[in-house]
Amino acid sequence: MNKILIIEDEMAICLELAELLENEGYEADYLKSFDNALEDILNANADLLLLDINIPRMNGEMLLREIRKKSDVPVIMVTSRTGEVDEVLCMSYGADDYITKPYSPTILLLRIASILKRINGNNNTASYRDAQVNFSKGTICKSDKELVLTKNEMIIFQILLNNQNRIVTRDELMTNLWDNDEFVNDNALTVNISRLRGKLAEFGYIDAIETRKKQGYCLI
Repeated sequence: MNKILIIEDEMAICLELAELLENEGYEADYLKSFDNALEDILNANADLLLLDINIPRMNGEMLLREIRKKSDVPVIMVTSRTGEVDEVLCMSYGADDYITKPYSPTILLLRIASILKRINGNNNTASYRDAQVNFSKGTICKSDKELVLTKNEMIIFQILLNNQNRIVTRDELMTNLWDNDEFVNDNALTVNISRLRGKLAEFGYIDAIETRKKQGYCLI
């Protein structure tokens, strides 16, 4: 049973979400206090976080950034904001998905299931240089090092890897992201490419992704 932690300051919404998740077969809990939010979230050992942007003490975007310094737990941002800037900012900080209120409970459950399927699914692996890629777990491993990618980062990396040494256009990437039930606008795609390139560089693969001006990207 996967555990989902709700980080929301409105009790009525917490209880409503918890009931929805429990009826779907998940273990659901919510943050009781925001005094030590980061510590309490990490200690909860949840399999996925539903994180509202508008929370007390520290807004959700800043809290997400702090969480990402210590954990790669999947995070879905939940917010009443509809601005593109917030969506891009959340994704740049490492959110796996972003959903705005009011949202369809069915859509929320589908997005949760999609992320958890990637985390819990059977191995689906490939090789890249001297590393092993696990698409289901969203990881790239070599020796004793492991790189964890967000859902969108792994979707992009998988597309580039499947077309290694061939240019993949931005339209191709956008289409594949859409087909995987995740719409990402043009600016957000740029953010994801930048984050993926940075993570690969830190992992030892400097200049793994080439940008071909007015053409697209190429994994080398």
